[in-house]
Amino acid sequence: MATAGHVEPAGYHTRRDERGRTVVVLTGQWTLRGIDGNADALASALREHARDNDKVVWDCREVRGLDNVGALVLWRLQGFAQGHAIEVRPEHAALCERWARREPPPEGGRSPGVRPLAVLSSLGQGLRSHALEFTTLIGCVVVDGGRLLRRPDQIPWKDISASIYEAGVRALGITALVGALVGIVMSYLSSLELRNFGAPSYIVNVLGLSIMRELGPLLAAILVAGRSGSAMAAELGVMRLTEELDALSAMGISRIVRLVLPNIVALAVALPLLVVWTDAIALFGGMVAAHITLGIDIPEFVHAIPSAVPVVDFVLGIVKGAVFGVVIALIACHFGLRIKPNTRSLGVETTNAVVTGISAVIFVDAVFAIGFRGIGLP
Repeated sequence: MATAGHVEPAGYHTRRDERGRTVVVLTGQWTLRGIDGNADALASALREHARDNDKVVWDCREVRGLDNVGALVLWRLQGFAQGHAIEVRPEHAALCERWARREPPPEGGRSPGVRPLAVLSSLGQGLRSHALEFTTLIGCVVVDGGRLLRRPDQIPWKDISASIYEAGVRALGITALVGALVGIVMSYLSSLELRNFGAPSYIVNVLGLSIMRELGPLLAAILVAGRSGSAMAAELGVMRLTEELDALSAMGISRIVRLVLPNIVALAVALPLLVVWTDAIALFGGMVAAHITLGIDIPEFVHAIPSAVPVVDFVLGIVKGAVFGVVIALIACHFGLRIKPNTRSLGVETTNAVVTGISAVIFVDAVFAIGFRGIGLP
């Protein structure tokens, strides 16, 4: 007699029927506890019978228990998955029917090889989904932004102020450190070449144009995309996990107005200021390095910058910073709102937000470089 809590292990035996076919009789508990780590051994033993599908009858009427684990082990067998002579208990029929709708795996349980057309189709569907959702997000931002312009009393000033502090003020340290190091490195390397050509005074032109026009905005944007962009996406993801986004919808509060627009406005305001800050620190680092390597006096360096760098280049860098800020915020919020209520999706989409944000910044910078190539340069 079986004792309480006893689980009969999964097993099988074979016999011949009157038509000479092999009858594989499954016995015991084909459940997680009944299989108990013997899934591979059972599948290997049954695989020889499963290959001769036309001469095999599967009798599952002696199976005392069946769950998804047992059904998975059986349906991984090619012959069982395609077999028609299968007898099951009535209480197991629904589970078997559900698994029977699945496409059977290839012989031997190996996954199929990579199918290029399927990969391209999946990639195309993913890009189409991203494009549709991103366009929808932009449309919602435009509509809600226009409504707030007509009703200034509804603008979430506190949320915007908090976002400016998080994205701008708290990023001053890292942007200053990176800007100073880049300025020192550029000044040191440029001074070696300029000394060989006998034109050390042109270090001001090299540093001024390269930092104010290109490196300053690009460095600040990349750092903000990695720091603030990931924080925005992760914040929206955590709100999805804790069902705060659903609570906002239930209360009739627009997530665009309270979550997305403050981030966009904050980065559009904070990033140009960070660009100015990064430019100043990078030029200061380059100025110190030029004084050490070339002997250029600091007052002389400061006096030469206005004549070496046109105002239009400085303005172009600030405009690029504002555009970068809007792009980073839109991408971060897009991926943040795509996060599903599980931890794996949180990590994946946050990473996608950072990678896509940095890539978009470099792409937009290339567009600016091509479109304004004749402005501010000799």
